[in-house]
Order: sequence, then structure tokens, then C-alpha cells
Amino acid sequence: MARLSAIFAPKEREFFDLFEEAGANIQRAAELLERMLDRWPDHGELARDVVVCEQEGDRITHDIIQRLNQTFVTPIDREDIYALASALDDIVDFIEEVADFLGLYRIEAPMEQAQRMARVLHEAARHICAAMPRLRTFRDMRHYTVEVNRLENEGDRIIREALASLFETGIDPMMVIRWKDIFERLEDAIDATETAANILEGIVIKNR
Repeated sequence: MARLSAIFAPKEREFFDLFEEAGANIQRAAELLERMLDRWPDHGELARDVVVCEQEGDRITHDIIQRLNQTFVTPIDREDIYALASALDDIVDFIEEVADFLGLYRIEAPMEQAQRMARVLHEAARHICAAMPRLRTFRDMRHYTVEVNRLENEGDRIIREALASLFETGIDPMMVIRWKDIFERLEDAIDATETAANILEGIVIKNR
């Protein structure tokens, strides 16, 4: 007997379309942040583009929730749709906060560890984006989720090194506080990619 989800597939495909849009938006936001930190403050104008990504993320999340409220039969569990949409939105929100802090805190030059964390974040975002199309068929995406988990561990290692260096160099205490905020938001963004990866893995296991 055909699954009800197959009968209602045309409308339900919209969820997968939106999740793929969210994945692409996350990858773009992470790429912009990496470019910002790579040559800060020369690329400070990219902060405006990051804000556009954050607004696009909000729009996608709103569309997903709206469709969730209007759809009787969903392709995956409703709670999983909501959890994944929230996790993806969190990634872009944290990226936008980092970009905002760079200007708000009048950071004059980037720390090398922040540049490395931005590269890790961008790589994790690429894997999230690449995993999204596999949701349509619930194909195994373990390759992508394992990589995101590995990158999250790498991010943890870098932030420990970064925080230690803040207190070793004897820089201005206010600058220590500012950089600590930036590093924590970078860590939050990387952690959010792991959360999204874990949700994706759970969805695939449930729907095999």
C-alpha cells in the first residue's frame, strides 16, 4: 500500500525545497563570514550581506512553520521538521552575531584562531548544505554528519586554544571580553551545525 506521504507528495516537496534553500543560505553566510575574518577590516562591508542571509533564513523558517501549520500529512515527523528548521535558523543567527560584533566592538585586526574557526564553520556549513538533498529519499547521509561532528570537535579544540591565548598575551581586559564574546558565538554557530547534523541523522534512521 502506498504511503500517504506519497499521495500528498507535490505539496510536501515544498518542505524539502525549503530545507535545501536553508542549507544553501547557511553555506553562503558562513562563506561570507570566513571572507570577512580573512581580511578584516578590509571586507567589513560584507556584514551587510550576512544580514541579508540572516533575513533570508528568517523568511525560510517562517515559510516552513507556515506550511507545517497548513499541512495535514507531512513527509517527516512534525517535531523533526520544527527542530531542523530551528537548528538551521540558529546557525545563521549566530553567524550574523559574529559579523555584527566585529563592527560593534571596533575590532582592528582578526585573531588567527577566529579565522581558523570561521574556516571550520564554513566547512561544516558545506556539509550541511550537501546533506539536504538526501532528505528527499532518506538516503544515508552519515558521511556528512560524521564530518560535521569531527569539525565540531576541531572547533572545540581551537576555542580552548583561543581563550587560553587571550589570557596569556596581556591584552586590554575589555578586548579580552570582546574577543571572548566573538569566540563564543563562533562556537555556538559550529555547535548548531552539529545539532542540525544530529537531527538529520535521526530523521534518516526513523524513515528507513
